[in-house]
Amino acid sequence: MKFKLEICVDSVESAINAQIAGVDRVELCDNLLEGGTTPSFGTITSARENLTLGLHVIIRPRGGDFLYTDPEYDIMRRDIELCGENGVDGVVIGILRSDGTVDIERTGKLIELANPMSVTFHRAFDMCTDAIRGLDDIISTGASRVLTSGQKDKVPEGSELIRKLVKHAGSKIIIMPGSGLDESNIAEMARVTGASEFHLTGRKVINSEMTFRRDGIPMGGVPDIPEFSRKVADSQRIKNIINILKMV
Repeated sequence: MKFKLEICVDSVESAINAQIAGVDRVELCDNLLEGGTTPSFGTITSARENLTLGLHVIIRPRGGDFLYTDPEYDIMRRDIELCGENGVDGVVIGILRSDGTVDIERTGKLIELANPMSVTFHRAFDMCTDAIRGLDDIISTGASRVLTSGQKDKVPEGSELIRKLVKHAGSKIIIMPGSGLDESNIAEMARVTGASEFHLTGRKVINSEMTFRRDGIPMGGVPDIPEFSRKVADSQRIKNIINILKMV
């Protein structure tokens, strides 16, 4: 089987590193500590100018739940339009109702607006009350794929449900496992789930080049978040993962 690999990135630097590694596409985000929010216009346009591979952009106006107000929904519409105007290949969305079901109407309207861009329904799916019903609802909206951890924290924990979703989906939609995937488990998850596309970060830690450092003043008010290091996509690590998939 020919596998496709999508790398989740939060910077143009990481996106370029992923391209060097030979991946099929990137999902461009900001704020990965909250699961990803829409990156800035400058980041999107710079990524498009620097990449020849597939560029998908998450359309998520904030962290937290996936129940959006009318102003937030309007922001999503405007961000999709900007992506289309700037040559983005796909967008990544997810909207739920308060009862944990997929908001079919709003999702469908965003997919119509996004055309001809590809649309992925992101891990809002993992918060659905019923996975099979949720999948059928997403299929009805015309989305191209679903990103899921199998309604668990990590893919290995949700692999059995993912296998069932892949079988249920057939050729109607792509099921793309993501969360907790790396070189230690990608081969097994490919065999167990039967999926053909996978989503991961493949990052390494890079220490800050700041020689003067003042500790004890966390910029986000959260002391556990490092101020003097960052995570960046690791080209060699991603190449290794691609090579592992080729052997499956």
